[in-house]
This record gives sequence, structure tokens and C-alpha cells, in this order.
Amino acid sequence: MSPGAFEDVQRGHLLTEQVNPASSELDALSTEDLVGVFVAEDRKPQEAVAGAASALAQAIDAIAQRLQAGGCLFYLGAGTSGRLGVLDAAECPPTFCSAPELVQGVLAGGAPALLRSSEGLEDLFDAGRSDLEARGFGSGDALVGIAAGGTTPYVHGGLAHARSLGALAIAMACVPAEQVPMPCDIDIRLLTGPEVLTGSTRLKAGTATKMALNILSTGVMVRLGKVYGNRMVDVAVTNSKLEDRALRILSDLANVSREQGRDLLEASAGSVKLALVMARRSLDAAQAAEVLQRSGGNLRQALTT
Repeated sequence: MSPGAFEDVQRGHLLTEQVNPASSELDALSTEDLVGVFVAEDRKPQEAVAGAASALAQAIDAIAQRLQAGGCLFYLGAGTSGRLGVLDAAECPPTFCSAPELVQGVLAGGAPALLRSSEGLEDLFDAGRSDLEARGFGSGDALVGIAAGGTTPYVHGGLAHARSLGALAIAMACVPAEQVPMPCDIDIRLLTGPEVLTGSTRLKAGTATKMALNILSTGVMVRLGKVYGNRMVDVAVTNSKLEDRALRILSDLANVSREQGRDLLEASAGSVKLALVMARRSLDAAQAAEVLQRSGGNLRQALTT
């Protein structure tokens, strides 16, 4: 869709802008009934994510392939969509001990837009490209352009730029592709239907987007070897809660006491993954590090080869 074509979109016909008959008398309902409407409608984001399962799986494998080759993952969006991308990116380093630049959130308006609305910037088609250029986005990277209504020029500009470079371009929207096509290699559509509050896509659309991003980033990190079973073996031990989690992981997976676990964490400079290889294979830190390096950082492979 070209920059000028956005004017031709009849926004009232978009799925995310339609009036929801279930909430047509919202202001006249009792508070209990009002909450009941939300509870009923909030079952739909799960259904929407389930409907996009195949596209999400395709995206996870494609992104992981880019990151394994040295690329980075960028989320791009405006308003709620952009803030959700920033949130997911910010949660990756403490959860998976990933480098801050590995997953980046790019929000129209930058950091100030996290706290103060700057939705007018979403209309700038060229700003999507320029913001990615400022981050060093290149052909080896992956982009997820997030736009609930699918029409955001800022996101379209970023996706078009990604495709022009040969980077991986993934679109995520809550309207059918036939309503609003987006320039992309993989198209994730989360069809949550009309909002309880007409047009307020921070509601069901936002919930579905957060769920999809949770799956996307976690799935990618699993494929990168940052998870063993369902444990965060690359967790950064930076506070008492995370130390306790690390000690429980070592206790469960290496059958060591908490005191032995503390010794292992000290010897491994706080690396749970390295400590597990040391304990399970009776190696010192240097030997365990060599085994992990040969296995590409994959703990399951390091423990079985």
C-alpha cells in the first residue's frame, strides 16, 4: 500500500473499527453486567491467536534462522502496538540473558511516546524507514511490523523498507488481509473482532498482540537454545528472586543441594547453563564452556554429546 493509498481506506469498515452489538448499551449496564461483557469478549483473543498458529510457527522459525546467522529482531509500531513491542523487547534480556540489541522495540515518537501519546506520528510513512535506519537495521535482520488496524503508515513504511533490503518482513494486524494488505513475507492476522469500546484497540486487539508476541519471542529463544525443557537456563542471576530460581533449576536438573548450587554459580560466574554442564558432566568451568561452545550454546546437545 503506497503512502497516498491510506486516504482511500474506509476505516469504519475495518474489523477493529466496527461497532460491537454485545456492548451497544455499555453505559446503561450495571457494573456487574459491564464486567460480564468484558469477560465474555476477552475469550476471543485466545481464539484469534489460535487462528494464527501456523503463521506464528512460520515466523518463529524464520526469525530464529536470522538470529542464528547474526541478525537482530526489531518490533516496529505506533501507539499501543508499538508500546507492546517495546515491552516484549525489554523483557527478553532479563528472561533469556540476551544482549539488549538482539531484540529491539522501535516506537513512533521514541521513548517519550511510552508515557505520552504521540499517535500523530503514526501517519509518517517515511519515519518507519528512518527510525529503522537510525537503529542500524539491515538485510540480515528480522522486522515485525505491528498495527492493530493494519493501516498505520509508519508501520507500512518500515515493512516496505525491510523488503527493499531483503530483510525478513513480518506483519501483525487484527484485520483480515483482504481488508488491508501489508507488505510482508509472513502475515500474522489476529482476528479479535469489534472492540467492547468501539475502536479502542488497546483492549482485545492489544491482548491478542501481547499473547502473540509472548509466543513469538519465547519460541525464538527456545529455538536459540536458551530454554531446556521449560526452564529458563539462560536466566540472569541479578537479584535474590532470580538466584532462588537458579538454585531450584540446579537442584531439579542436576540433583545438587542449594549450597552446592551456590558454589556452582560462583564458579560459573552466575551462568546457570554453564553450571548445569559442570554438574551433569563433572567438568570444571573452562571445560564446560568448551563443551557449550562446541554445541552452539545448546544445553540439551551439550549434555548428550
